Amino acid sequence: MLRRQANYDPTSPAAWSTSFRCYETPGFFDYSNSYPPGAGPYDTVELPKKPCPYGIRANIFFPSCWDGVNLDSPNHSSHVAFMEGTVNPNMGIILMNGKCPETHPVRLPMLFFETLWDTAQFNHLWPEDGSQPFVLSQGDPTGYGHHGDYIFGWEGDALQRAMDNCGADILGLPDSCPELTQISDEEMNSCKQEPKVDEVTEGVYLNELPGCNPIQHGPDPATMVPNCSAISTTGKAAATPAAAAPNAAPAVVTP
Repeated sequence: MLRRQANYDPTSPAAWSTSFRCYETPGFFDYSNSYPPGAGPYDTVELPKKPCPYGIRANIFFPSCWDGVNLDSPNHSSHVAFMEGTVNPNMGIILMNGKCPETHPVRLPMLFFETLWDTAQFNHLWPEDGSQPFVLSQGDPTGYGHHGDYIFGWEGDALQRAMDNCGADILGLPDSCPELTQISDEEMNSCKQEPKVDEVTEGVYLNELPGCNPIQHGPDPATMVPNCSAISTTGKAAATPAAAAPNAAPAVVTP
């Protein structure tokens, strides 16, 4: 699902499909951590504008309504939709009692991503003027460009059986679904795929990222950097400057 619409109803699920949680306390069930994500008092649609004592969580909700016909669409978006209705700040999107629009009548299991960022270790470096210092890798200092990619597979009718027989638990905990076979964390961590790209991504600071993306606040379209010296190839090839785009209109960066 690509978010290209310029304006959203600020109380709608679509408006809160991406947000950020500022962790005020460390406990998993503490008030700022267990509060339902999406439209609550601890969430913002942009990166938090204050130091978060225990880090930041990025939230992503995917559309949960399908047109029942198309597995994809030309814009990779219109075959799915968000529920209709208003998000109650005390219930969030997870507990929302909404309905699918008539154009997308088939309800899908709700897919929710949460990514925790340990930003607390940088709180002592927060700018004295109070400005928000974090930037996403594509040059976005607002957080509006936050995105997620999801790939999922299953064997036979496993997913259908889970949907048919495991709907009582509103939190979607695997422990509550006998149709699903669980494996331990150790088993999951032992299943690894060897890297296919010869690059260093952990344990060091990177001087530049592919695209050499400058910090751009918007709302004007983002512009590309010509002659970027960052690695733009994969495999073991040497670093290659990214090709410039002469006489081209500024590119719009789509997360």
